Amino acid sequence: MTSKDLAGRRALVTGASRGIGRSIAVELARRGASVAINFLNSEAQAVQTAEQIDAVGGSLMLVRADVSNKDDVAAMVDQVTDQFGGLDIVVNNAAAGGFRDLMDLSPVNLEATLRINASAVLWVAQATARALSASEHHGKLVAVSSHGSQWAVPHYGAIGASKAALESLIRHLALELGDRGINFNCVLPGIIATEAIATMPGASDLVDAASDRMMVGQRRLSEQDIANVVAFLAGPDSDLIQGQTIVVDGGVSIRV
Repeated sequence: MTSKDLAGRRALVTGASRGIGRSIAVELARRGASVAINFLNSEAQAVQTAEQIDAVGGSLMLVRADVSNKDDVAAMVDQVTDQFGGLDIVVNNAAAGGFRDLMDLSPVNLEATLRINASAVLWVAQATARALSASEHHGKLVAVSSHGSQWAVPHYGAIGASKAALESLIRHLALELGDRGINFNCVLPGIIATEAIATMPGASDLVDAASDRMMVGQRRLSEQDIANVVAFLAGPDSDLIQGQTIVVDGGVSIRV
């Protein structure tokens, strides 16, 4: 039976129309939270996420916003807090960036990747800090990172740099705002065969290689595994976890 440890809490998940973001949104709803599903262009897929939440009996709303735009983020948060009456949980999951070698990057490519993957968490934190600190519980802001923040991955330089910046911003947000009753943490997923990864050159071989290096028997890493850890960080048992990046990769990253 699924725990209802998030019952009564109000959550916003950015980039929740598909992939890991969708799994996170549905899991938070399954545990009792009301969930705002953020999307930008993928409205039809966001509706599919909403249908899955509705199927588990969760309360929800859809909210379109470009998380790389500070004004758009502020308007989104106003809309969510108006409808939900507040906010307890924020998951910064939206991400973008083409798979390009560094020598092929243009200023537009680099700036767009940093703006969407790194700057967004700052705009989201600024817009939600007051509501999160006013929560009856510890407010929770969880960001989704990737191995590119620490590893050198082919065709991944710009995204990796943006994720390293994301993790640094989370640590500094914890330093500046942690005493206001807000927890800031990251979840770093291993390599999962999501729609986004599927567009990466050699993606299938990369997923297979990562799976072979896992040390958890025959288990394969899934989007649900990430959603479970995000839900833990969003809940009451993680109140003393602050400024951390939790790696969920089956042990791949500790192997020589």
